[in-house]
Amino acid sequence: MTTATLEQAAPAAATTPGADEFNPHQAGQQLMKDWYADLALARERGQHVANVFVMGNAIEILRTFDFQLVFPEINSLQTGVRKVSQEYLRESEDYGYSPDVCSYVKADVGLILREQQHPAGTIPKADIAITSNMCSTFIKWGEIWERMLGMPTFTLDLPGQRAGNWQVRRGDAQHMADAHWVEAQFRDLIARCEQITGRRFDIDRLAQVQDRVNRMVAHWNNVMALNRVCPAPYNAMLDGLTYIGIMNVYRGTEAGVQYMRRLEEQLRARVARGEGRVAQERFRLLFSGTPCYVSMRRLVELFETWGGVFAYSDYLTFAAGGMDAGEMVYDTSRPLESLAEITALAAQRGLSNQFFAHERLAQQIRDYDVDGIVFHGIKSCRFVSSGMADTRNYLTQRLNMPSLYIESDLIDPRYWSDAQIKNRVDAFFESLQQRGGAAPAARAHAAAAASAAPAAAANTAAASVAAAITQEGRP
Repeated sequence: MTTATLEQAAPAAATTPGADEFNPHQAGQQLMKDWYADLALARERGQHVANVFVMGNAIEILRTFDFQLVFPEINSLQTGVRKVSQEYLRESEDYGYSPDVCSYVKADVGLILREQQHPAGTIPKADIAITSNMCSTFIKWGEIWERMLGMPTFTLDLPGQRAGNWQVRRGDAQHMADAHWVEAQFRDLIARCEQITGRRFDIDRLAQVQDRVNRMVAHWNNVMALNRVCPAPYNAMLDGLTYIGIMNVYRGTEAGVQYMRRLEEQLRARVARGEGRVAQERFRLLFSGTPCYVSMRRLVELFETWGGVFAYSDYLTFAAGGMDAGEMVYDTSRPLESLAEITALAAQRGLSNQFFAHERLAQQIRDYDVDGIVFHGIKSCRFVSSGMADTRNYLTQRLNMPSLYIESDLIDPRYWSDAQIKNRVDAFFESLQQRGGAAPAARAHAAAAASAAPAAAANTAAASVAAAITQEGRP
């Protein structure tokens, strides 16, 4: 394992005095409370509101028009975190929705049936909803809003990965064709926003929003890379869920930039002292799939008891809409064109985690030096779960990677079986021990390794990983 792939930190992100005074969890909770408070007051303040998903959402355009943003997925998962999701799910099932329907959707239908009364506050009805093909459920979810709320929708058709080993490189003919297709849709969306708000589109404001997104993404990439160090300073499937929530809700805002900057400072300070999330880190793990928000803390506890830490999760890629790579940087001198170009790349990256997960996971296994991978199948989300068996088989045969498959649900507590999951987790770690789990001291890195390496070293490391994967062979 190497930390050579850490991005070169900006001066503002260097370890600074007072970095440890920042508590990412508490700060994240406060920002989420502030967001819900703003939503509750949106109509009173005369603000326009838009429903958006965490993937494929054109947030930058909406922020240019000062829309307040509602994230229905986050509203639904928050009912799970707050242990009240079953009330909303049962209400939607009594209304006629099948238990097999996405539990996020059902919780949102329950919210509508309760006249938008959420445990965090009142959720305003949106003036427009932005859907996309980034998840097969999004478009049908938008149709529910049209029927139940009379809400107009705008659907983005975003090009994804066409086949295994298929890549689009920035600036090539296919990428530019995809970008032109997306840009035309953005221009239509801008016209709709102008009609709703009565305001003219300000391209300079779009550039300002993009600049803030660029800074957030830079810090986020550094935060992700810091977990390649052993011991890992945070757990990707507990702490990381707070971080990705702020990345989504506060994307393109100054508050979001400052949170991510201080988060990076705090984590760099921990790495410099050799502090990890798990006191005695023995096993580095990768989590594939979406969380079980209703029992995520318990699930992480089952792994950390054995000295296991989730160093990485592909959820942090597709839940960020693919905006977790160094090349995802907007050119603010040509804002709209660049927005389309980056959106086309991010959509491919986000969608590839669904349909061609084995390619990216094989790389992340090496990047984060993991000992095993945990697949989490979701009862009500076949979009994420359906390809897991093939992906697991590929990684086992090609990379000899130990794996565990567990199943529950996003926010439905009825599908969580504590005894069964604990037995599987314990058996998984017993098998890892038989393979020879490394002692923490044997894997720890010097604190100096946390410092960022030059870009040339990062490219060399990435090339080495790519070469190693190629030698392993791909389908």
